[in-house]
Amino acid sequence: MAAANGEKGFEVPEVEIKYTKLFINGQFVDAASGKTFETRDPRTGEVIARIAEGDKADIDLAVKAAREAFDNGPWPRMPGCARGRILNKFADLVDSHIEELAALDTVDAGKLFMMGKLVDIPGGANLLRYYAGAADKIHGETLKMTRPLHGYTLKEPLGVVGHIVPWNYPTTMFFFKVSPALAAGCTMVVKPAEQTPLSALFYAQLAKQAGIPDGVLNVVPGFGPTAGAAMSSHMDVDKISFTGSTEVGRLVMEAAAKSNLKSVSLELGGKSPIIVFDDADLDMAVNLVNMATYTNKGEICVAGSRIYVQEGIYDAFVKKSIEVAKKSVVGDPFNPHVHQGPQVLKYIEVGKREGATLLTGGKPCGDKGYYIEPTIFTDVKEDMAIAQEEIFGPVMSLMKFKTVEEAIQKANNTRYGLAAGVVTKNIDIANTVSRSVRAGVIWINCYFAFDNDCPFGGCKMSGFGKDMGMDALDKYMHTKTVVTPLYNTPWL
Repeated sequence: MAAANGEKGFEVPEVEIKYTKLFINGQFVDAASGKTFETRDPRTGEVIARIAEGDKADIDLAVKAAREAFDNGPWPRMPGCARGRILNKFADLVDSHIEELAALDTVDAGKLFMMGKLVDIPGGANLLRYYAGAADKIHGETLKMTRPLHGYTLKEPLGVVGHIVPWNYPTTMFFFKVSPALAAGCTMVVKPAEQTPLSALFYAQLAKQAGIPDGVLNVVPGFGPTAGAAMSSHMDVDKISFTGSTEVGRLVMEAAAKSNLKSVSLELGGKSPIIVFDDADLDMAVNLVNMATYTNKGEICVAGSRIYVQEGIYDAFVKKSIEVAKKSVVGDPFNPHVHQGPQVLKYIEVGKREGATLLTGGKPCGDKGYYIEPTIFTDVKEDMAIAQEEIFGPVMSLMKFKTVEEAIQKANNTRYGLAAGVVTKNIDIANTVSRSVRAGVIWINCYFAFDNDCPFGGCKMSGFGKDMGMDALDKYMHTKTVVTPLYNTPWL
């Protein structure tokens, strides 16, 4: 297994931490309690900044600012085209700070610097532009009534939204939530993950520079049991959008139900299957599965963590998968030759203890920081934890199947339903499997095929509600029906 975290020979940019306070009503402020917490660099374990720690008092202040901005401010009352112009300016500002923002996500989350520069940060800017274009295309309908009545619907912004963002994709998830909510005319409070607050605070400042009015976008770093719980149960928050674990998603729903019955959308865990059939191109399939399992260190909710390979190519697939995994370079995420950065993981020991066969990887590597080798298990049984629980790490579980029917049954044998992959040249198999596997998105002969126009979200215990596409815009709006009488009308 190649390890690069002891090497240099590549340039590490100077990372300046500019924003460490809460952003409330257009200003950076200390927490009401005066408390701070550490954020650490997973490359080294060292503290890189102390961040203001928001709790209930700060959430109250942020929600109050968002409520005032929604009830009396200009943002919801602007024509959509005016909001769109500001969102486009926001996107341009993001583009002008790509390197700085990518470096922030690297030192805060251990993400690959090149991936941030090429994908995450530009992707956030482009998502802003997508919803900027949609902001003036929000339409209701004229209703064909059965009596002399004129009926129509209005699409109105939902109100104050609380966004709770995970740590694995700090930029991507920030814009998944903020972009459509802003386009819809909502105001909001964002609670970034306590592990990765730095880029969210930077984006808050860029939003202000772009012209988003004070109080529309507030950012309150803090912890789930304090800041997150306060937002979920707040009587003046109209909606919670949460991405994270199924366990915490339950707590969010419970708090919403016990407070003001605010609407909730949840993007939760996944245990996504990839089904590789005998007719698949072996090299393509192995490379696809390798990417699906190890991208972002496996720290992605749709990671392909259950790999079902048809018996005819199983042995060849296993052999080639080991070869590809051993070529993976683990090390400093600023190194452009590195494929996988730092992380902490427990499930490798669980897999070995349950009796799965460890073919390759599974050990820490490097002399400092949190680095794990890409790992492959075989002899994995359906009831093992590594086949049922979300691992969130670079662990591939390889399993064999005989028939299409068996593959579908195995793929559906999970409490999750976020994503799935199908690798085959047979269109009939592709159609049958994609309609039979219960998941929010099915990728056929591709993986991680995200696109701004493609709704993304799960079913079963992977949650409900969609990010991206026009579906995401809808979840930040509600439909109001208006009816008036018609007098002396020649037709209905």
